[in-house]
Amino acid sequence: MVIPAKDEAERIAGTVRACRAIPRVDLVIVVDDGSTDGTQEHARAAGAVTVRHAVSRGKASAMETGASVVAMRDYEDGPARLLLFVDADLGDSAAACAELVPPIVDGVADMSIAVPPKQAGAGGRGRVVRAARAAIASATGWAPVAPLSGQRCITRDAYEAASPLAEGWGVEVGLSIDVLVAGMTVIEVPCDITHRVSRNDRAGRLHRAAQYKDVMRAVTSRRLRRVRVPADKLDAAAVHDQLPFRAYRALADAAPVGEA
Repeated sequence: MVIPAKDEAERIAGTVRACRAIPRVDLVIVVDDGSTDGTQEHARAAGAVTVRHAVSRGKASAMETGASVVAMRDYEDGPARLLLFVDADLGDSAAACAELVPPIVDGVADMSIAVPPKQAGAGGRGRVVRAARAAIASATGWAPVAPLSGQRCITRDAYEAASPLAEGWGVEVGLSIDVLVAGMTVIEVPCDITHRVSRNDRAGRLHRAAQYKDVMRAVTSRRLRRVRVPADKLDAAAVHDQLPFRAYRALADAAPVGEA
């Protein structure tokens, strides 16, 4: 499990404890991305293995650092661990991310994505979410419910297919597009998680502006490199029949999960 964190001293301990209680999780890595509030110390005290960036390098870089540490701790004679990415501000609700593991373990999908319930107090108008959803749909035919969800369980092969990750806050959109273009399967899973909402104040507006910029950068990069599912290979039936919380594979001729 990998938890990228920046200035989350108030919540990180609760998040770590909840994650350690998830079945099959035997390793919790917290990557402190240049925090100034003691996040690393709180995470370590709660039982996490901690790694620190001396200066902030962004969410995607923290995820990559965490994935590298997990790989170094994989058993030489065993399969690679699944990667479960969880945001640092979930607190006790992070335990609900246990729902993301079975679809991967059971071979239903290569990447599962948490769909949280609606939270009161959010100040945004959904512009970034709509832009992200439209970009993923344009490239892959899939219109996710929660395109920006940071809670994801992914196989090592799927992670490698999406590497290097899109920078900053564009990482989730990049992951969805790259994994589907690689012929793999994704699924969204309802999870009863709660996190800090972005409010309609100056800080919230600045956060959403930065998020929108990173999302558009990830999308533009993929458009310029023609990272998309070709129209003649798109699984039209999957596009037409897709429903929330059903596994989706964009390529009509892709091998089933586990047979690639």
